[in-house]
Amino acid sequence: MSAQRSPSVRRRRLAAELQRLRKSAGLTRDQVAEHAGCSPVTVTRIEAATTAPAVALVAMMLDLYGITPERREALLQLARDARKRGWWYKQSEAIPEWFQSYVGLEEEAATFREYQPEFVPGVLQTEGYARAVLTSAPVPHAEEELERRLAIRMERQERVLARQDPPRMHFVLNEAVIRRPAGGPAPMREQLRRLVELSETEHVTLQVLPFAAGLHPAMDGGFTLLRFPKPSDPETVYVEYWQGSVYLEDQSEVDAYVLLFDSLQARALGPDETRSLIAQVAREM
Repeated sequence: MSAQRSPSVRRRRLAAELQRLRKSAGLTRDQVAEHAGCSPVTVTRIEAATTAPAVALVAMMLDLYGITPERREALLQLARDARKRGWWYKQSEAIPEWFQSYVGLEEEAATFREYQPEFVPGVLQTEGYARAVLTSAPVPHAEEELERRLAIRMERQERVLARQDPPRMHFVLNEAVIRRPAGGPAPMREQLRRLVELSETEHVTLQVLPFAAGLHPAMDGGFTLLRFPKPSDPETVYVEYWQGSVYLEDQSEVDAYVLLFDSLQARALGPDETRSLIAQVAREM
């Protein structure tokens, strides 16, 4: 599958550049808003990447920043790209709004580092395991809705794993992930074998954090560190909770999660030991 251009990533890139240019010009958000004919809140939302601004509005903002015509046109093109709809738009009713940004970010990430305490990460799930996860919701999905969500999850996985330039992915899984039954013995065995298979590819590193490791610093939940090909795109920490998520980009927060992941990695079994354990659990299933 050819590399995709995510509007989510483009929106974040545009936001960071517009904020940098405004600060370099010594302007406040109020001053920019007055010139562009919008509210200061709108400027704040644009710079926070919570909205994709109209290209005409971006053009008015750039008029204040004293940049070259070439740079101006490049940023206007970025604004056009940021307004394009991602592949998931047609299925947006089946994807929670708070999760749609992540779908765009994962599609373009260069590296994933993820800790999961309970579930196999979505990008590694087999169809049978994913179906079991979706049917575990407290309010059951109608059959048609369940099939839509399942198809989206499988397409997300395909778009990440089958890229011409697949990301480097490093997963640390709590031992509970490989031992908790999901969908019955047969689907769980299939999932475990899939984990072993993927862990043998050059772009996936898999480690299990064993129960024997005892208490550890990530007892309160999982997280994902995303890094992007362009150094100008900030590394992002994605933390999901019930019915929502947060994105952390402040460097001090990102550094704290990098340290946390490194700590988990050091406590976990090595890749070879992990494969042996997963294969053993599959045989016992």
